[in-house]
Amino acid sequence: MARTTLRISMLAPFGIRPKGTLSARMLPLAQALARRGHTVGIAAPPVQNPEDAATRIVYGGVPVTHIALSQLPQPAHGAQQVLALYRAALADTPDVVHLFKPKGYSGLAALLLRALRPEVPLVVDSDDWEGRGGWNELLPYPKPAKWLFDWQERDLPRRADAVTVVSHTIETQVWGFGVAPQRVVYLPNGVAGGAGEAAIGERPPACILLYTRFWEFDLRELVAALVAIAAQRPDARLLVVGKGERGEERELLRLAERAGVRAMIDYRGWAEPASIPALLAGATLAIVPMRDTLINRARGLAKLLELMAAGLPIVAGRVGQVAEYMEDGRSGMLVAPGDAGALAAGVLALLGDAALRERMAAAARERALTVYAWDRLALWAEAAYRIACRR
Repeated sequence: MARTTLRISMLAPFGIRPKGTLSARMLPLAQALARRGHTVGIAAPPVQNPEDAATRIVYGGVPVTHIALSQLPQPAHGAQQVLALYRAALADTPDVVHLFKPKGYSGLAALLLRALRPEVPLVVDSDDWEGRGGWNELLPYPKPAKWLFDWQERDLPRRADAVTVVSHTIETQVWGFGVAPQRVVYLPNGVAGGAGEAAIGERPPACILLYTRFWEFDLRELVAALVAIAAQRPDARLLVVGKGERGEERELLRLAERAGVRAMIDYRGWAEPASIPALLAGATLAIVPMRDTLINRARGLAKLLELMAAGLPIVAGRVGQVAEYMEDGRSGMLVAPGDAGALAAGVLALLGDAALRERMAAAARERALTVYAWDRLALWAEAAYRIACRR
C-alpha cells in the first residue's frame, strides 16, 4: 500500500436511521479511521428512511451521503439506486471501497464496481448471518429477495480482495465459501472512547435490565428464570428495553402473566438512542440470555459491548462472541444457553453481593474501552485494506 493514508469509500446497506449497523459499526469505525488521517465517506440508500434521501451530513468528520430516491417503478427503481450508489462510491476517487453487509442495493453496486472497475480494491464486511438460517428466516422478505441475499452473502466475499468479519463463526463460514484465510480479517465490534460515561453512578438495589430484540432467546426460559428469581428476591424488577421483530414482547408479557410474574416486568419498548444511557444507569445488572443458534453465534453483539462500556455487571449465555468479549468470573458471568436455573442463579448471586457487582462492572468497562475500542480496531481494518491494495 503505497499511500500512508487512504481515501476510503464505504457502502452502507441502508440509511443511518433507523437500524443500527451504521451507528454501531460502520460509522464509529469510519470516524476512528478519520482520526488516523484517512479520508472516509459513506454512501447509503435511504431504503427505510426516505426522509433522508438526497442529503449529506457530516458526523464526526465523516460525511454520510444518502442517495436520491428514484420515482421509477421496479425493477427500474432498483437499477437506479444501484447505479447511484456505484457513482457515489467512486465520486472521490477512492483508494479502496469497503462494502458493509453483502446484500441489497449496495451489494449489487459492489458487484457492478467489480465488473466495471476491477482495479479498485474491494473489501466486503460481514457483520451478521444474513441468508439461510439467519435474517432470511426472521424477517418477511419476499422469496426473490431471500434468494438474492443468500446468494450475495456467499458470492461477494469470493469476489472481494479482502473480507472483514465480525465473529469467528462468520470467519469459518467465509473460509467455507472458498475465500483464502489470508484474505479474511477478524474485525469485531467495538465501542467509541468515552462510551457509557453518563451511565456510571449509584445503582438501584434490584433492577435487572434486558436490552434486547427478543428473538435471541427463549421466552419461556426467561419467564422460568424470573419465577426462580422472584421466589428469593420479591423486590427484583425486570426493566425491558427493546421491541421484537414479530411481536415477541406481547408473548413475553402473556407468559409472565400466566406464571404470576407480570408485576415484576417494566416494559419500556423501543427507546431512542439518546435515552439509552439513562436507562442503563437505572439498572443494577443486565442479562443477555441467548439460544445456541447459527445467527447468535455469528453476531457481533454490539449491545453487549454497550452494556459492558456502561459499567454493568452482566449474566449472559455462553454463545458465540459472548465468551470472547466477557471473561467468565471477572468481567461477567457466563451460563449455559437454555439453562433457566443457571441464569436465575447468576442473577441472584450478583443481586446478593454488591462487592462482586462492583468488581465485575469495573472489569467489564475497562475491557470494553481498551480491548474493543474502535481506535484500536481501526488498525485491524487497515490490515484488510493493505491486503486488498496488494491484490
